[in-house]
Amino acid sequence: MKTILVLLVLAFAASILVSFKAPPANEAVRHVVVFKYKEGATDAQIKEITDAFKALKDKIPGIIGFEHGVNNSPEGLNQGFTHVYLMTFENEKARDVYLPHPEHDAFGALLKGSGIFDGAYVVDYTIQE
Repeated sequence: MKTILVLLVLAFAASILVSFKAPPANEAVRHVVVFKYKEGATDAQIKEITDAFKALKDKIPGIIGFEHGVNNSPEGLNQGFTHVYLMTFENEKARDVYLPHPEHDAFGALLKGSGIFDGAYVVDYTIQE
């Protein structure tokens, strides 16, 4: 009985993997956003911003990935920009839907109203092979 259950679970998992089709690398758009926070910004305040940013993945269609981290480069070239956010979109159309989306606008209002935001830069790219 356990063997049959395991086989059914494996068959189900395999069917999901077969049906999942990632976009070709040359269509996916990487959206790199790097924030500078004001001196005195607390970890809790930054976490609130990060959590709200991450939540957009579940609110806006076409976002297929979200990563974030804090700069740890020893080069000292970050010019005060410390927090990196990387979103991956299915394609340019998905990115273009995201930009004016009301949920993205609401996130922007939260960020600007936080009192800790001090600047950002953004670059988008598709993988070139």
